[in-house]
Amino acid sequence: MATAPDAPGLDRQEFYIGGEWVASRGSDSLQVIEAATSEPFAVAALGGESDVEAAIQAAHAARESGVWASTPAAERSEVLHRFAEALETRAEATSTLASREVGMPIVLSRAFNGQAPAQLLRQYADLAVKTEFEEIRPSAMGSTIVRKEPVGVVGVITPWNYPQAKAMISIAPALAAGCSVVLKHSPDAALDSYVIAEAAEEAGLPPGVLNVVLADRGPASLLVRHPLVDKIAFTGSTSSGERIGAEAGQRFKRVTLELGGKSAAIVLADADLSIFAEGIGFASFMNNGQTCTGQARILAPRSRYDEVVDVLVDWAGRQVVGDPLDPSVTIGPMANERQLARVREYIDIAVADNARLVHGGRRPRGLTRGWFIEPTVFADVANSDRIAREEIFGPVVTVIPYSDEDEAIAMANDSDFGLAGSVWTADEAHGIEIARRVRTGTFGVNYYVNDFDAPFGGVKASGIGRELGPEGFEEFLEYKSIYASSALLTS
Repeated sequence: MATAPDAPGLDRQEFYIGGEWVASRGSDSLQVIEAATSEPFAVAALGGESDVEAAIQAAHAARESGVWASTPAAERSEVLHRFAEALETRAEATSTLASREVGMPIVLSRAFNGQAPAQLLRQYADLAVKTEFEEIRPSAMGSTIVRKEPVGVVGVITPWNYPQAKAMISIAPALAAGCSVVLKHSPDAALDSYVIAEAAEEAGLPPGVLNVVLADRGPASLLVRHPLVDKIAFTGSTSSGERIGAEAGQRFKRVTLELGGKSAAIVLADADLSIFAEGIGFASFMNNGQTCTGQARILAPRSRYDEVVDVLVDWAGRQVVGDPLDPSVTIGPMANERQLARVREYIDIAVADNARLVHGGRRPRGLTRGWFIEPTVFADVANSDRIAREEIFGPVVTVIPYSDEDEAIAMANDSDFGLAGSVWTADEAHGIEIARRVRTGTFGVNYYVNDFDAPFGGVKASGIGRELGPEGFEEFLEYKSIYASSALLTS
């Protein structure tokens, strides 16, 4: 299998703290394994609590000095635009690196690890300039100044599946709001997030405003416990989110938690199945199924059940599984050996529960290395089966029959999660009515693609708070009311 040649300097032994590249204070490190070959291609230092502490102190010092928070929004915006330009010059190399780390097909990686971070920076840089950070309102005793102030020091804990985009979804609005940030990125995407630090340094972001440390869960938990960290922006599993939420709640720490999902795609009886076939890749299998919004439950009307199953089998059979650096590949490997084992375990569970395996479930022929699994489709699944209730995070979907629309909506809502979903119908207006009845944070009618200008997040066990859009910006601001004289109203 062809892979990109290793570049000099790919190893990472330093962290970006207080505007400087500093050696790790510990001795731990990890081998970075290429998902498509299961072979090591770099080494990265793993930080301990002392590294995380140093990053927090640097961020706090930047906050206290006002070096960023007190900078006018227009000037912050200029720096963030330079930040975006610096990322764009690195976009192709970063996309390739992320694909090697986590197996994301390169075409998708160019969009989410190459283009999206710069787009998000520009979006929030422009929004900061348009935002009124102070407003004077009349009051019974005079007037009140209503201020929007940065929340303070933000701990950003990111996952491995969309490492650049998911980091910037929090970093961009936090910086635009005037916060200082500690980015703790995932050891399963150990290398590419350092590119963010390099670009920030090139753009002239003041020291301590953005700090980057790689650490495992233990040292990283200091971010949640630390009294100098004002907010946690976390994306990851629901089980980890539960622990973070409980810890943060004891300290009255602000949180945004973007967690798991087990979303449903409802195929109505009047659906055009050619449109469904065209959109199911993004809705259910994007990034090799390693996407929290993946609609792994396909709810099909009994009257067209076999047709829906056939469409999914046909779609899965036409996918090109292989080297994620090959632009023709549509399904790459799982990000790591642990995730592959998880997917295989759920496939075995489904077979033991008498679900009917109609496609996939095996290592693709000819791919003897790497963490590959075929796109997999199960039929004859009940909504109560484990494979229909628990998040798998792989290219596995289940097709579940329903009798009428009310039953389909009830089944869609019968989940611990509420992050995404879709409906497929020839009547868009009716599809929107269905969308309003499904309890979830996002929903698509005849397609599912996230909109960076609209709020994103979940309900129930899928999380707390919202990312993206102006609402994502508000998550990094606190309101202050200053009571003053009525003379302000005429000044």
